[in-house]
Amino acid sequence: MSHTVGADPEPPSGPRSPEKPRILLSVPAAEADAFFPPGTRSALAALGEVTEAEPGTLHDPEAFRSALTGVHVLVTAWGFPRLDAERLALAPDLRFVMHAASSLHWLISDDFWQAGVPVSQAGAAMAPAVAELSLSFTLSLLRRTHRYDHALRGGADWQAARGARKAREIRGARIGVVGASRTGRRYIEACRALGADVRVHDPYLAESDPLAACAATLPSLLSWCDVLAVHAPATDETAGLIGADEIASLQDGCLVVNTARSSVLDMDALFEAVASDRIDAALDVFDEEPLPTGDRWRNLPNVLLTPHIAGATADSRQRAGRIVVDEIRRHQAGEPLEHAVTRQAMESMA
Repeated sequence: MSHTVGADPEPPSGPRSPEKPRILLSVPAAEADAFFPPGTRSALAALGEVTEAEPGTLHDPEAFRSALTGVHVLVTAWGFPRLDAERLALAPDLRFVMHAASSLHWLISDDFWQAGVPVSQAGAAMAPAVAELSLSFTLSLLRRTHRYDHALRGGADWQAARGARKAREIRGARIGVVGASRTGRRYIEACRALGADVRVHDPYLAESDPLAACAATLPSLLSWCDVLAVHAPATDETAGLIGADEIASLQDGCLVVNTARSSVLDMDALFEAVASDRIDAALDVFDEEPLPTGDRWRNLPNVLLTPHIAGATADSRQRAGRIVVDEIRRHQAGEPLEHAVTRQAMESMA
């Protein structure tokens, strides 16, 4: 059964077997089994006739037409062609798009919204994983684990490796969070559970929001915090939100954690502050990805780096697969989607 969120269900045009709607699964082969282990695949197969196509092969229009002909439900992830007017014309039976990952900006066009096809995404599956890495970064920076490891591996004397500055515990640490996103809220919950003092900056926090009591302006947050954790999405509004002046306002010894997007910060100004040994940082995201082997960030002893893997756990992939199946089931049953995305909502999403 097909429907647009908020409207009465309408029967799809074109041929369709209500017992076996056609579902195209187009997830990169390297990730397909992580999203859809046997049990989840079986649950998906129970909802329709499932075919698979590698997203990279569908950039050719004829291959796209062949794969999408008669398809009612499309499951995407990374690398799928942008759904513009040309592509939508090649998929006349399409009734629902379910994105197994998070960001939709590269996939969804204005033409898509005009077509009125409902879309949902499984980004919520990654929130616990991203928040957990952000917490791991926070603990590592506070305990100076990255510095001790670098010193010992670099051959430093034992006493020199211990350093003059003592490590800190998270209990009582002042943690400033930029962005009350899904991951930001998970991170805040975890930090508070460990005894941290948390404040958050997010201009969209409602007065009734439970986090409103710890809301702060960006300038006051930056000058107050021991740890700055970025959980804001990459939008036009957040681009360069934390610029050179904002980074300069951080107190000496501040720790910066970014598992969101590099565009939120001025990475040149951040590098200068870290390279001067004024602050330490832990980064999962960069202006250029993959990070070149000779990149400047790789040589600093006071920075902890990971290759944009915050949300890429085995658990998050399995959660995403289950969300995909549940949302398709809801769509077929004419029930409200739990993770539906609207045009307006996407403007403030990563």
